[in-house]
This record gives sequence, structure tokens and C-alpha cells, in this order.
Amino acid sequence: MAIDRHGIGLALSRIFIGLFFVFDGIGKLRWFVDSSILAIQLSGWLNASAPGSMSRWYLEHVAMPGLPYFARLVPLGEMVCGLAMLVGFWTPAFALIAFLMVLNFHVAGGVIETYGFLTNGRGLPVLGSTLGLAVGGVRLPWSVRT
Repeated sequence: MAIDRHGIGLALSRIFIGLFFVFDGIGKLRWFVDSSILAIQLSGWLNASAPGSMSRWYLEHVAMPGLPYFARLVPLGEMVCGLAMLVGFWTPAFALIAFLMVLNFHVAGGVIETYGFLTNGRGLPVLGSTLGLAVGGVRLPWSVRT
């Protein structure tokens, strides 16, 4: 019997990135009752963003107007995506959702437009692993079969 090294490697990535999202979401649980925590972060990013930048437009037209919703959706989304990836339930779908959430944060923070994005541990490693799982995360070992 041959060992599926690629499947095991992706399954390990799925499990570890799932744990990352679960604990990242747990760390944001206070946002459910106090959306000002997110508001302070977004305001700081808005003040630091350059006029006419992609992040400034995103903050002014998407993130700030949707603040009460995002303060609840982000922790919930991170925990649900994390749990789904941890157990291997609809991995490609939840990995894609996680990828889009992380991408939104990097655009809002203006980090994606800087060199620091390339060395940020929450940047390319998280985006790369979630995108890889969104593309190739089907029928992995140790997954809940749906």
C-alpha cells in the first residue's frame, strides 16, 4: 500500500491552518459585544492610508460602513472556517472563504501594498495555504466525508 504523501501534506496544512483560524477567531470574541475594538483598528488604518489608495477606498466604502456586521462576522467566520478545515468538512469552500477574509484584512490594513507583506507571517503563508487548500483540498486523509 502506497503512502499518499501529497494528501498527507495537504491534510497537515489543513489541520494546522484550521487551528490557526479557530484560535484567531477565539481571540476576537470580544468583538461580538464591543465593536469599538475593530473600529479603533480600522480608524488607525484609515488615518495611516494614503489618499487615493486601494486600502483607503476599501475602508471608506466597505469596511467602515459595515463595521457592526464585520465585528460579528469576522470572529464567527474565522472559527467556523477553522473548525471546518480542522475536521476536513468542505475544505475547498471554507478555505476559499478564509482566503478572502485574510485578503480583506490585508487590503484594509494597506499591508498588501508594502514590502512588509512579503515577510509578514500572517500574509503569504496564510494566503498561500488557504488558496492551496481551496484548489487542492479535496478527498484528503483524515477528513469528514460529505
